Amino acid sequence: MFEAILNAFRAPDLRRRILYVAGILLVFRLLAHVPVPGVNSAALQDFLSQSPIFGLLDLFSGGGLTTFSVVALGVNPYINASIIMQLMTGVVPSLQALQREGEYGRQKINQYTRYLAVPMALLQAYGFLALLSANNVLSTPFDLGSWETLTQIITLTAGSVTLMWLGELITEKGIGNGISFIIFAGIVSRAPGALTGFVSNPDLARLVLLGILAVLAVAVIIYIQEGQRRIPIQYASRVRGRRMYQGGQTFLPLRVNQAGVIPIIFAVSILLFPSQIASYFTTSPGLVGDIANAVVKYLGQGSALYVVLYFLLTFGFTYFYTAFTFKPDETAEQLRKNGGFIPGIRPGRPTQDYLARVVTRITVAGALFLGVVAALPPFIALIQPQLQGIALGGTGILIVVSVVVETMKQLEAQLLIRQYEGFIR
Repeated sequence: MFEAILNAFRAPDLRRRILYVAGILLVFRLLAHVPVPGVNSAALQDFLSQSPIFGLLDLFSGGGLTTFSVVALGVNPYINASIIMQLMTGVVPSLQALQREGEYGRQKINQYTRYLAVPMALLQAYGFLALLSANNVLSTPFDLGSWETLTQIITLTAGSVTLMWLGELITEKGIGNGISFIIFAGIVSRAPGALTGFVSNPDLARLVLLGILAVLAVAVIIYIQEGQRRIPIQYASRVRGRRMYQGGQTFLPLRVNQAGVIPIIFAVSILLFPSQIASYFTTSPGLVGDIANAVVKYLGQGSALYVVLYFLLTFGFTYFYTAFTFKPDETAEQLRKNGGFIPGIRPGRPTQDYLARVVTRITVAGALFLGVVAALPPFIALIQPQLQGIALGGTGILIVVSVVVETMKQLEAQLLIRQYEGFIR
C-alpha cells in the first residue's frame, strides 16, 4: 500500500489529484469550525450527550453538529436523497428506463438526486432548529417570520449543498468517491480528540483490548468486503454485419456484501427513533410517562434488547437493500441479449432463478457480517459500560476501511494504466 502511495506521488498528474483532494478536505475541516450564530453551546453539548440519534448524525457531519457549524447537517441530506432515489429507481418505471440508458441515465439520476437533496436539507434544517428550540438550546426565538431563523435555515442548507459540491469536485478532479471522502474525513477527524482523551487518562489494558479488536475488525471487514462469488459466463460466437466475433469466457462477480453500509444506517435510524421520541415524555405524569420510561429503558443503547434488535434489523435490511440493488431478471436479460450464458444453465428464466439462489445464499454471509459489525460495539459497551463511546464505532470503522480500500484500488488502477502507457502509444 505504501509503495503504491509513493509511486502515485512520483506521477505528476496523480500527485496533483491527491493534493487536490487534500485541499478540498482542508476546506471542509475549516468550514466545520465556522459556527452558526444563535445557539447556546453549553446547552447544545448537554442535549447532544443525551441524544443517541444525533450521535449518528454527528458521525456523518464530522463533528460539525457538536459545534453547530455551517456544515452541521453534513452530507446527510444528500445521503437521504440518494437512498430515496435508489428505492424509487426500483419501483418507478420511468426511472428504471432511465437507469438502463448507461452513462446518460446515471448522470440524469445523479442530477435528480442533487435537486432532491436541497429540499431535504431545508426540511432537516427546520426540524433540527425546531428540536433545539423545544429543548431551550437556541438563544434566538424560533419563528419562520424572524430574520434569525431564516438565516439559520439558509446557512445550514447552504453548508450542506456546499459539501455536496465539494464531494462532486473530488469525484470529478480527484481520486475516489467525493461524498465517501467527506464522510471519511469527518470520522477520522475524531481521532485526535480520542487520542487526547486517552493520554489524559491512560489505560493500557483497555488500549490493548481495543487495539486487538480494531485489527481483527479491519481484517474481517477487508476480507468480507472484497469477497465475491465469480460466476463463469460463456459468450458464443456471433455475427454482426460483415464481422464475426469470436466467443470467450469471463465471469460475473457477485459481491458478498452488495448493500454496503446502508443497512446499518437504516437499522440504527429506526431503532434510535422510538427512544429519542420517548425521551421527551419521560417526565410526563401517568401512563404516558411510564410508557416513555419503559421505551427508553428497554430500547436505549445500554439495553440487551437494543443489541438484539440492532442485529436483526441490520440482517433484514441487508436482504431488503440487496433486492433493490441487484436485479436477477435484468442481469439474465442482459446476458441473453449479449449472447452470454452460464455453462450448464439455460438462458432466460433458469438463469434468473440460478442468480437469485446464488445471491440469496451469499447474502447470508454479508448480512451476518454487517449484523456483527453493527451490534458488536454496543454489545461491548453493554458488558463494559465505561466503553459507551464506541457504540457507533462499527459503522465508522466499516466506512473508513471501505473508503481506504476503494481509493487504493483506484490508485493501483491508475498506476497500472501508466505502467502500460508506453505500449499503448
